[in-house]
Amino acid sequence: MYIYRYDSTFQGLLTLVFDAYSRKAFPDHIMRESDVSLFDGDIRTVVTDNVRAQRVWNGLRKKISPSACRMLYVVWLSELHDVEMLVFRYIRKAFAGERSPELNFGDADVLETSKIYRKVAREAERMRMFVRFQKTADGIFFAPIEPLYNVLPLVVDFFTDRFADQLWVVYDIKRNYGLYYDLHKTTEIVFTQLDFDFSTGRLHDAQAAEDEKRFQNLWKSYFKSIAIKERANPRLHRQLLPKRFWRFLPEKQ
Repeated sequence: MYIYRYDSTFQGLLTLVFDAYSRKAFPDHIMRESDVSLFDGDIRTVVTDNVRAQRVWNGLRKKISPSACRMLYVVWLSELHDVEMLVFRYIRKAFAGERSPELNFGDADVLETSKIYRKVAREAERMRMFVRFQKTADGIFFAPIEPLYNVLPLVVDFFTDRFADQLWVVYDIKRNYGLYYDLHKTTEIVFTQLDFDFSTGRLHDAQAAEDEKRFQNLWKSYFKSIAIKERANPRLHRQLLPKRFWRFLPEKQ
């Protein structure tokens, strides 16, 4: 059994592909660096090499469309169990065939890849729709999120373009990293301590700007005023706006 371990980056996974082809030893299982091994035998740890990763990526771009390449990256961001093996099998099929496998939905791996892609893309769209910022005392707009999948890389351009005139932080509290925009560029950040109310997603009063609560109340009043009670459909509402997002939305408090 061939078992590989990589550093949990997409470049690391591409390096793993290069290594497996070079050794002609394709993995039966792929582990992330934080995984605990349940397998007997040797585990080959792959050291990320950006040059080798780029060679794999360039080769892949010659075999499948740009949208299919992006799909593989998005699917990898799902962080689902054994998603690395799914991506690896897809890449093998792309390199082995004369035609791109991307439209061969009779293939179980191609079909599963497409399904996961749609789920992750939908979660990214929900982040664009449902993120609510709170203004901190030091003038930074802060938004905590807890998405099902690792979608911050998919929404960074949206937030950078949409809120280009203000300082902001969008922070994934599930994965403990976020994005910070300083009016010039967006960078990845990690907080050593998160000091806000996890049950509601609200900043503590001492951390919030003086007028933050007033603006939240204004938003609640606006939201209430436009609602039509006679057309209320709670079941459809929960379908379009899952309850897991509610604690981050002032209008649902």
